[in-house]
Amino acid sequence: MNEKSLSAKNSAVGKTVMSFITKWGTLLTILLLFIIFTFANWNAQTNSSIFLTPDNMITILRSISITTIIAIGLTFSIAVNGMDLSIGANANFADFLIMTMFVWYNINMGLSIVLTLIICLSVALINCLLIVKLKIPDMVATLSVMFMFQGVAMTYSNGGAITERMVRANGQASAGLVPAAFRAIGKEPWLIIIMLVVVAFAFFFLNYTKHGRYMYAVGGNPEAARLSGIPVNKYKILAYFLSAVFAALGGIFIAARVGTAQVNAGASYLMPSVAAAYIGFSVAGAGKPNAIGTLAGAVLVGLLENGLIMMSVPYFAMDIVKGGVLAIALALTYSQQKKN
Repeated sequence: MNEKSLSAKNSAVGKTVMSFITKWGTLLTILLLFIIFTFANWNAQTNSSIFLTPDNMITILRSISITTIIAIGLTFSIAVNGMDLSIGANANFADFLIMTMFVWYNINMGLSIVLTLIICLSVALINCLLIVKLKIPDMVATLSVMFMFQGVAMTYSNGGAITERMVRANGQASAGLVPAAFRAIGKEPWLIIIMLVVVAFAFFFLNYTKHGRYMYAVGGNPEAARLSGIPVNKYKILAYFLSAVFAALGGIFIAARVGTAQVNAGASYLMPSVAAAYIGFSVAGAGKPNAIGTLAGAVLVGLLENGLIMMSVPYFAMDIVKGGVLAIALALTYSQQKKN
């Protein structure tokens, strides 16, 4: 075999290896972190890992459930080549809304959930007005809406937390209580089951309905989609409404899990949700926003955070480690895109 043939063979092998890493980089990172955290948290006395226990696996699944639900909503907006930075503020708004309906107004659980979802659609209405009607870039528009609804939530709650039997600004004690059934949906197994149902819905919608395919067409090339007869603006509006619905659902489950509405509780889910949605782009070589990839991205983020906590990594150094590992995962995933 001459030198030229050997070089071509090595090049082909290298491309195959890099293609495999690009396609499965996220899942390989999850596996690697799983192995590292398993042995880093090994208990010599019991000859077992305190990381690899059923209780801790459930803890990880529970911790990623809300992130996944909010990130699924973001996946729809990314599918039309948009970006919704208002999801965290929307979740925070929903958290405050539903808690006040229970505590301040003593409204029943079903009506409280429905009213919260309807009111939170106002976020989508403003996003669509700015993006579709006024043609403001998605990121700039949703950033302004994010700040707007952070202020709305704080103003509505008088700048404080919402808890059972709290004393309101007018000096009256709140008589309403959070229903036990509502608190139950914020715990396992219901929260995990709901997360899986949401992922299954998004997967089916995006891959097996014409509306999902049209969203991908709009995201891929809006002008070509328009010339093909696809109502581009309609599907952008649909994407932002779905994003708002799932962000609001995330806020409702935050309230169910914690039992209170804390200042900026929903805002903390913004960056993990964005990371989950973007990391999931190329899981299994999808190359586009997708529900299964978003779930895998959320697992990576949740696994990383859980493992670092168990290793007693200082909170002020945790973001450095998380950011570094996420950057590596993204590098493995996207390094070949320019070459392909």
